Amino acid sequence: MAASLLFLVYFLLPLFSTATLRQQFINQLDSLPNNATPTPFFEVTKPIKLPKTIPCSHLILEHDFGFTYGKPPVLANYTHPLNCPSQKFSKIVLEWTATCKGRQFDRIFGVWLSGVEIFRSCTAEPTANGIIWSVKKDITRYSSLLMKNQTLAVYLGNIVDSTYTGVYHVKIFVHFYPAEEKLGEFDSGADLIIPISRNLPLNDGLWFEIENSTDVHSKDFKIPSNVYRAVLEVYVSFHENDESWYANPPNEYISSNNLTIPGSGAFRELLVSLDEMVVGAVWPFTVIYTGGANPLFWRPVSGIGSFDLPSYDIEITPLLGQILDGDTHKISFRVADALKVWYIDANLHLWLDRKSKKTEGKLLKYSCSPLSFLLLTNFTGLDGSFIMNASRSITLTGRVKSSYGTITTKSSQCLSYSNYMVMGHEGNLQVVDQIIEFNDTVSSSVHSLKSVKKFLFQWYSENVDQGNQSYASISNLTLGFDKRRVKVSKYGSSVSSVKNLQKAQGYMLVKGQLVVKGLGSTQQVYKYNEGSCCYSRNISSSNYTILYDKVRNSCGKSTRSHWPLRIGKRQSLPG
Repeated sequence: MAASLLFLVYFLLPLFSTATLRQQFINQLDSLPNNATPTPFFEVTKPIKLPKTIPCSHLILEHDFGFTYGKPPVLANYTHPLNCPSQKFSKIVLEWTATCKGRQFDRIFGVWLSGVEIFRSCTAEPTANGIIWSVKKDITRYSSLLMKNQTLAVYLGNIVDSTYTGVYHVKIFVHFYPAEEKLGEFDSGADLIIPISRNLPLNDGLWFEIENSTDVHSKDFKIPSNVYRAVLEVYVSFHENDESWYANPPNEYISSNNLTIPGSGAFRELLVSLDEMVVGAVWPFTVIYTGGANPLFWRPVSGIGSFDLPSYDIEITPLLGQILDGDTHKISFRVADALKVWYIDANLHLWLDRKSKKTEGKLLKYSCSPLSFLLLTNFTGLDGSFIMNASRSITLTGRVKSSYGTITTKSSQCLSYSNYMVMGHEGNLQVVDQIIEFNDTVSSSVHSLKSVKKFLFQWYSENVDQGNQSYASISNLTLGFDKRRVKVSKYGSSVSSVKNLQKAQGYMLVKGQLVVKGLGSTQQVYKYNEGSCCYSRNISSSNYTILYDKVRNSCGKSTRSHWPLRIGKRQSLPG
């Protein structure tokens, strides 16, 4: 289960039964809307750029996920498309399509090929009349894996009983698009992908489960002797007591008020180590699942990243000199200040030198600054404010000698974080304003890549007494990111940018721990630009209804929205 439905109730009503409120909330909302046909749910993102070739499409799994919680993953034999006219593909797309009807929580799930995770997502929450949703993901980077017969594993832990009646009816397709032109070495996928995940057989997913700040999970691995490039791709999601880590108050506030709510403050850092040496950090985007905050926000427009959770790349090519010795090495994960539970695994992408049996590497420089962290608290009773700031940088420089020559690669991560939290009205008000900047640079004589990211999260929720044992829960949310990516190699260069901003407003009227009624509205602006390839979408929804939807596929002047999106200074994403 992705976790709590009522983020605001969880934090602001410590004297009430969260389980009771959650149950009553579902009882009221699963009957909406009143239409007879399934409601399409979706996440707003850019369409995948496809070649003009005709794809070879394959249904790789069809399954009904009902009584699957805590059970082994569903397994299937995956076979690559031998019947396709061409075996050279420039684009490979995974398509997940599912329907559900009845009552059900949001559920996290993952898809693995021989232990390599290729897709992580959250289910949509169904209605009595049923919903349908589809997600398409570009999985071209896993090409070398997809061209071999594999074991497919899908874990979607679901519970079906007299209360939770929704069964997820799932189909997974893979679409192979034959290549139109030859691909460059650094534009193609890795030659080998090693899973850094748990091994089958097991119950639950193949991810590692981090339950506290001292919990460390590791996986041993070996690499071939002719690797010339290495990238670690990390998947991460947060659940249960840490699903809303970005709004967790400090432990000092919790203990002073004798509360039993999740704490450890609002900062989390996933650290990745190679043989006990920290080689990368992930400060994750604040994905809100379909049952998070006010669930009515996400009907039918889902939260950013909820249907296709992001993964994070760490370039470890400079470290090849440490692991090209033919011995077994270890990759480890831990999360600073973690509460139960974080799901983490990774894929080690390796490029092989086909003209050489052995490459050589050497680490020239390593720098990992200590975490700089500041916490300022000022509270009396249940009211007060908290300021949290953090920063860290990690730099790796190394050289690799291969048939391509001797190439020196430098990779660096620079991360900064700020969170300002206010608790007021005797704990009935919470305001959170958070920004994470997550910048990566990889440079060598062959290629360079610079990625600049800013993650924005703002939250306001308040409970207002309405008399007669009732109150109104009012909430507003701003969620977004701004990404810019510059890539240069001998095969060409590209500059791309994505700006994605989502705002949501809603309320629930609660009487006697029963949600009498509620409303959720969401507006979103998505803009993507890569040279002559542009895409934008302006959309607004309220209470299952699309109020406005404007899509543009050209780079012309923007069209004025039919609805207002007023962004204050702190909410502005950089141009």
